Amino acid sequence: MPNTTIIDGLDGLRALAGQKLGASEWKQLAYEDIVRFAEATGDFQWIHVDRERCQRESPFGVPIAHGYFSVSRIAGLFFEIVDIRGFGLVLNYGLNKVRFPAPLKAGARYRLSLELKELKDIPKGVEALMLATLEIEGEAKPACAAEVLYRFMTA
Repeated sequence: MPNTTIIDGLDGLRALAGQKLGASEWKQLAYEDIVRFAEATGDFQWIHVDRERCQRESPFGVPIAHGYFSVSRIAGLFFEIVDIRGFGLVLNYGLNKVRFPAPLKAGARYRLSLELKELKDIPKGVEALMLATLEIEGEAKPACAAEVLYRFMTA
């Protein structure tokens, strides 16, 4: 990716603390993506998969992505934003706070933006608290806002 932020080892990571790391390319949410997620999770609530009922009864008019679909895109888009070098391993350690302020509608375009909020030393590495925002093109509120923890292991 041309706008990828390079994180080069521990010193490079420390230099980025408190900064925005960038944003992924825009993606378009296809209805088929929502259905595949429903099949993978077993969550077939009508607001996600029933186009006709959504048109009749949903305030959104179209199917919307599962909240967990939105949060799962963080891991998938993370490496579009950062190019990590000089670490033996990078682990997704979990999430603190997660919110879904706006629905991600079928057909909408979205992207992930990341900010490296703070770092904490841990044995054999650093734990990074990142603010991950799944933005929706043309919308004031994001589909997902989460505090994500990654562990950058040096050995």
